[in-house]
Amino acid sequence: MRKIFFAIILTTVLFFAPFVRAQDFSDAAAQTENADNFKAKIIKIEQEAEKNREDGSKFKQQNLQFTITSGNREGEIATYYGISEIEVGDANIYKVGDKVYIDAFKDETGQETFYIVDYIRNDALYLLGAIFILSVIIIGRWKGIKALLSLVASFFVIIKFILPQILAGHDPFIISLIGGLMIMFFIIYFTEGFNRKSHIAIFSVLVSLIITLILSILFTDLARLTGLTQEESIFLIGIGQKEINFRGLLLAGMIIGAIGVLDDIILGQIEAVDSIKQANPKLPPKKVFKLAYKVGNTHLGAIINTLFLTYAGAALPLLLLFSINQANGLSLSRALNAEVISTEIIRTLVGSIGVMASMPIATFLASINMNFKLNWKKGFNIKGATTHEKK
Repeated sequence: MRKIFFAIILTTVLFFAPFVRAQDFSDAAAQTENADNFKAKIIKIEQEAEKNREDGSKFKQQNLQFTITSGNREGEIATYYGISEIEVGDANIYKVGDKVYIDAFKDETGQETFYIVDYIRNDALYLLGAIFILSVIIIGRWKGIKALLSLVASFFVIIKFILPQILAGHDPFIISLIGGLMIMFFIIYFTEGFNRKSHIAIFSVLVSLIITLILSILFTDLARLTGLTQEESIFLIGIGQKEINFRGLLLAGMIIGAIGVLDDIILGQIEAVDSIKQANPKLPPKKVFKLAYKVGNTHLGAIINTLFLTYAGAALPLLLLFSINQANGLSLSRALNAEVISTEIIRTLVGSIGVMASMPIATFLASINMNFKLNWKKGFNIKGATTHEKK
């Protein structure tokens, strides 16, 4: 019981550490003399106006009084003037008690203007994170705790290795490949242990990843994708120590996304093979493969559908624009030809093909009782057996 309690505390601290550090940094920055952003709380709605757009729709604007709750100006009361002649596309409507982020700007005369940036959502995120941790620990027990620690490790690899190296001007594709493999090695060996199952999983990931890599490079080049279709890419131009390779950044995203899904299906298939072998150790490898393959087909269908729906959900605004513009003569082929849509299609299909390839690869390697032996003097030896393992 004491070990479980200690593991829960350790996991919680490690899981929230990155966010707490980031928040501390924001608070420290807000306390400097040149700070122009801070937290605040709405204490009064001074005025509210409802206006009409040209299309007949309505929107509201507000003048709000707030009190600053962070930094060296904590307790100060000021007013945000949101009512103006500017037409707002999607403005939040605030009420008394709402917690918000405020940006402050001074003009040449020293006159200060306040802008409400957005709601403060940290509390909701922390609460959901705590529920997530408890759910994983209660359902997954020790393996769940290991999975959470692996998640924290993945976060640190991305934040401390992948992102700094990309900003330093190194090829995002190579950096993300190295970082992704580091994450995969840690996740598999930490959660599953240093054993035959983990070795097969790593080998299956490498083979499947090679297929994904080849397809990603080939079709990114054939489709002449630039990697500059996302709005975030525009803000990255000129940032960092050297110029960022945006096509490499696009490939990097494909690789990291594929690695996460490969981990899921490969470990699932190896576990299915082992369960079948335990249920009937006398089954020949060919029969084990067929039975596990049926399980994999069901899992594979769900994974492919999940990938498609994930990307379709993220691209709903684009799909909506396409539906609207069909009346203006926009054809399906012309819409698909747009780089922003072509990018998502290639990302989805390449990832799906890599996932599909990983299923039979992992199932086959696990079914033939592949043995991995590590000899520090002779190197890494792999051999397959055609008979079942001896207990």
